[in-house]
Amino acid sequence: MNDISNSSVKRIAVIGGGISGLAAAHRVHELAPDCQIQLYEASARLGGVLHTSQQGNFLVEHSADNFITNVPWGVDLCKRVGLEHELLQTNEKLRKAFVVCRGKLEEVPEGFLLMAPSKIGPILKTRILSWRGKARLAWEYFVPQRKSTEDESLQSFVVRRLGKEAYERLVQPLIGGIYTADPEKLSIAATLRQFVEMEREHGGLIRGMRKKEQDKNQSGARYSMFVAPKGGMGALVEEIANRLPNDCVQLNTGVESVTQLESGPWEVKLSTGSTEQFDAVIVATPAPVATKIIQSWNEELSDRLAKIPYAGCSIAVLGVKKSQIASPVAGFGFVVPEVENRQILAASFSSHKFPGRSLDDEVLIRVFVGGACHPELGDLSDEEIISIAQAELGSLIGLTGEPIFSKVTRWTQHMPQYHVGHLDNVQAIEDLAAEHPGFELAGNAYRGVGVPQCILSGEQAAERATQALEQK
Repeated sequence: MNDISNSSVKRIAVIGGGISGLAAAHRVHELAPDCQIQLYEASARLGGVLHTSQQGNFLVEHSADNFITNVPWGVDLCKRVGLEHELLQTNEKLRKAFVVCRGKLEEVPEGFLLMAPSKIGPILKTRILSWRGKARLAWEYFVPQRKSTEDESLQSFVVRRLGKEAYERLVQPLIGGIYTADPEKLSIAATLRQFVEMEREHGGLIRGMRKKEQDKNQSGARYSMFVAPKGGMGALVEEIANRLPNDCVQLNTGVESVTQLESGPWEVKLSTGSTEQFDAVIVATPAPVATKIIQSWNEELSDRLAKIPYAGCSIAVLGVKKSQIASPVAGFGFVVPEVENRQILAASFSSHKFPGRSLDDEVLIRVFVGGACHPELGDLSDEEIISIAQAELGSLIGLTGEPIFSKVTRWTQHMPQYHVGHLDNVQAIEDLAAEHPGFELAGNAYRGVGVPQCILSGEQAAERATQALEQK
C-alpha cells in the first residue's frame, strides 16, 4: 500500500479509461504537471466505447464515428493534443439524411434540425408528412408557450408543439437514432434543452430557429457540424494517452472500492488485491460501476447513481461493393420510425461521411439494432443480427449478395437513459459528491452523452479535483 501521509507529491486517481477519464487525466496533467496521476482501466485498452479498427480496406468505428462542433470542447481538446489539422469535414456533397417512409427512403426536409424547422418550403414539399401533418406542424408558430417549468417527456413536448404525425414520422426516429431510447420516457430538458429554451425565449421552435439561422449567417462557421480525426476516433484516444505521464495508465486493473480514510486521504482497493492512497479521486466509469465502487463508503450517493437506467444496441458493420447496391443512397444514412415496424433503428454510411473509410468502389455501412424499445433484437446472435441487417438493406436500398466484410459490435447497457426527472437526480448526486472535496464523478451518465460533453465532464472534474488539492 502507498501511504501518502508523509509525501509532498500530490496523487490523483482516475478510475475509468474512456474518453471522460482520459480527458480528466489529461486536464490534471495540464493544470498540475507535478501531480502523480494513476489511471485505472479494467479492460485491456483505453477509449471505452470509442474504438477504431482496420478491417482489410475498411476503417471501422465500433461506436461514435464523429463528434459535433456546435459546442467547443471536442475541437478544443483536439487542438491541445495536436489533432486539429487531422480533423476531417463531412462530405459536403452528401450532407443529407433520410427517413424510411412507407418502405421508401425520403430525405429529411432541408433545415429540419431534430425537431425544429427553419424553412417551411421543404416541409410543404416533403412526402414524409400528410397535408394534415404539415398543417399541424406549421401551426406550431401559433401554439402557446407552456407555462409550467416541470420536466416533460420528449414525446409530450414534440406532440404538443408539432403534432403526433411529425413526432412519429420525423422526430422519434431522429432522436431514437441518437439516444437508442424511448422518447415517451426521455426528458426533453436533460437531452435537448436548447429546444425548451427556444420555447421559453422565443415562444416556439419556428420562431427560435429563425433567430438561430440569422445568428449563424452573421457569425459564419469554421467547421462542418460534425468532424472526425483522419485516423478515426481511436486517434483521439491515442493522442490523449500519448500526452499522459509515463506509467500513468494501468490496464487490466479494475477498482473494487473507494473509501475516505478518517485522516483525509482516499483509499482505492484494486482488483489485484492491493490498495493505494490518493489525495483526490475521479470516478469516470458508467453509473452502475460507480454505484458498486462507492457503495460501502457512501450508500446514499450509491443509491442515487443506481437510479440512472441504461440501454444500448448492437451494430452490424457491413463492407460491400457499390455494385451490390441497386438503389444507392446519396446521403449519410437513414433512420427508421417505430411506426414502420422494421427490425433496425438506423443505418449509417461511414464511407459517405469521411474519406479513407473504404476504397472508392466499396461502401462501409453500419446498421443499428435493438435500443431501449427492442432490446431483444440487440441480444440476438451475430449471425442473426447480420442476417437482419442484410434483409433490411435488401428491402430498402436493394443490397444483394454477401458482404466483403461483416462484424457485430455490442454496446448493450452502455447508454444512460435520461428519463423524466433525470436532472433532479443528477443535481442531488452532484450535491452529495460536493460534500466530499477531492471526490469527483465524470462521464456520460450525468449531463450529456456526446463526445464533447464527456470531455467537458472529465475536464471539469479535473479542475475541481486540482482546486481541492490546492486548498489542502
